[in-house]
Amino acid sequence: MLDPAQPQKIDLKDFPTYIQTCLQICRDRLSRFASVEKVAGQEDELNKYPRLASLQDPKNIKILDENLAGEADLARAEAALLDGLVLMEHTCAGEATRLGLGTKYLINPRLDLSPKTLTRLLGGGYKIPVDPDSMRSMSLGRRHMLQLAWDLSKLAERTGREPAEVLARQTLLVIVNQASWEAILHDFQEANYYGFSRPRVLFMVQQDFHGISRRAGGWFYDTASPRRLHNHGQMLMQTAMDHQVFRLSDSGRPSYLTWAEYRQILGEFEDKVSFNIEDLDYLGQSLDLEGLAAALKLGEQGARMVMEVVANNPDNPQKGGLCAWDPELGRDVMIESFQLAGLDNGQITYLNKNVNHYPFPSIALTQVRENGLAMPLAVKKGFLYFQPIQGDLNFLVDTAFIQRQQKKPINSWKSSANTVQALKAMAQQENRKGFMTWASRLTKLDL
Repeated sequence: MLDPAQPQKIDLKDFPTYIQTCLQICRDRLSRFASVEKVAGQEDELNKYPRLASLQDPKNIKILDENLAGEADLARAEAALLDGLVLMEHTCAGEATRLGLGTKYLINPRLDLSPKTLTRLLGGGYKIPVDPDSMRSMSLGRRHMLQLAWDLSKLAERTGREPAEVLARQTLLVIVNQASWEAILHDFQEANYYGFSRPRVLFMVQQDFHGISRRAGGWFYDTASPRRLHNHGQMLMQTAMDHQVFRLSDSGRPSYLTWAEYRQILGEFEDKVSFNIEDLDYLGQSLDLEGLAAALKLGEQGARMVMEVVANNPDNPQKGGLCAWDPELGRDVMIESFQLAGLDNGQITYLNKNVNHYPFPSIALTQVRENGLAMPLAVKKGFLYFQPIQGDLNFLVDTAFIQRQQKKPINSWKSSANTVQALKAMAQQENRKGFMTWASRLTKLDL
């Protein structure tokens, strides 16, 4: 079984050393298996959390109330945003296999949600509150970036700041995949970087990898297999490697940063917050001042990661991280679904919202650089791929768990079941008074 509290060290010097570490893990953990098929039959057991049977309900979840986010705390959170002291990471690299619509950043409902596609997603006789043909021709990613710029601009106006100056102070890290990175970089260039400063918009292309196979001589990296992403944990580890994070030069060419240079940039921030592209609540309000206020306060108290716990939706329970008390470790932990040995989704009461904060982010990422994360595995179409989890960092650094006073289920476009909510959220955003006129002026595009 895999213990994320004691991960096998990952060599993050470069991709060849990462692959060699993956092979060494196979040799160490899978020596008794004669084939990938045999591994597939034991996948749940190999990934299972070693103390699963002894877990209890979490004991130290902090309620997000006036003690964590009082008036002074909220004012501090506002100031941190206005002064550009929060690094905002946008994860847009997922394969979106459950939707089957390609990279989520690029999904444009008007172009991609044809009646045939909607029937596939929703079944025959579907009813939708919004006809995609009636919507503006904008991708989910464009809507995501416009929402952030809009909310920051409104915050600036409310506090007497100049919106353009506030946008120029922000630093973004946009993580994309190899299939879509050129289109997404073009989107930023076309849209005038959404009002943000070009040198302060950082990018990273998440690497994909061939699968691992088994033959008489042992485990080997099979370049004849399909390439796949190694999940969001590899994405986090990759940001700690040399020459992965980059900015675009005046000519549009990538300028890559060493790990030391990126770590120095991380040292400028009081917090890093990681956004998921599919979060539908984000399209109504991207700035979570309460959550940021809590993260900043907990960071002062020693937390280097802050994770939010939400209620699972009882009508449509989804898989995800389980927050629980581990009596052997003597602390609350967040355990990814890979390690729950097929636990029914309905039994996951305390669910990870997947919006993580990293107070003083250079400290947590240095821990990642030096140790790596635990490496769950998955067999896909006959080949083995590792699936490390970003949230497993909670086992390596002091982590605080917070919960809203009123627990809400996750509202995100994770699968076909969430398509109606996605259409409603996007329509409400573009119908907001003044939003589209402002967006056209900001981007210099006819939207």
